[in-house]
Amino acid sequence: MKVRTEARRQAIIEAAAELFQEAGYEGASMNELAKRMGGSKATLYGYFPSKEELFGAVVRTVATAHLFDATRELPTDIVGRTALEMALIHFGERMLHVLTNDKKALAVYRMVVAEAGRSDAGQLFHDAGPSESTAVLASVLESAMARGEIRRVDATVAARQYTALVTAEVSARIFQRDPPPLSLKEIQQLVARAADLFFAGMTPR
Repeated sequence: MKVRTEARRQAIIEAAAELFQEAGYEGASMNELAKRMGGSKATLYGYFPSKEELFGAVVRTVATAHLFDATRELPTDIVGRTALEMALIHFGERMLHVLTNDKKALAVYRMVVAEAGRSDAGQLFHDAGPSESTAVLASVLESAMARGEIRRVDATVAARQYTALVTAEVSARIFQRDPPPLSLKEIQQLVARAADLFFAGMTPR
């Protein structure tokens, strides 16, 4: 019986990331991945029971790990408008650092956009990262609404609107060939503008 190792699992994810980027979700196959890895399909399925699960692992590792980290660092015991603003700004900065400076993550995003209309790649991508971070952020906002710190609206919609504002000024990068990295100062300025606009609309009336 072969022993599964974390190093082998990571090697599979890295090789699969390259294959998905080259061939797209539909074009990539476990057969081709096995050839590249110099092993068998049985070994791959021992780690990942399906291509869908393997793709999800690639997304979580390469493209949405920053969302997991940002979500994990988001305090659940925030009290006060100022503390909420600081927490959301930190959350936004963690998001943008990877979205603007990680070429591998950007490549996966581009592949997902290209595949979204003809495969399940888009939904798999969403389920492997953005949906979870939206739920956690919505929970934080819901608590702030209950305390009267921000206006009462649909918390999930508000969470989506905040992340959309954070990424609004950099969304075009996904369509650019080789966008330059952004400095920490630039990222902070982008997020500050997004947070200002968000909280301007969320002030209790």
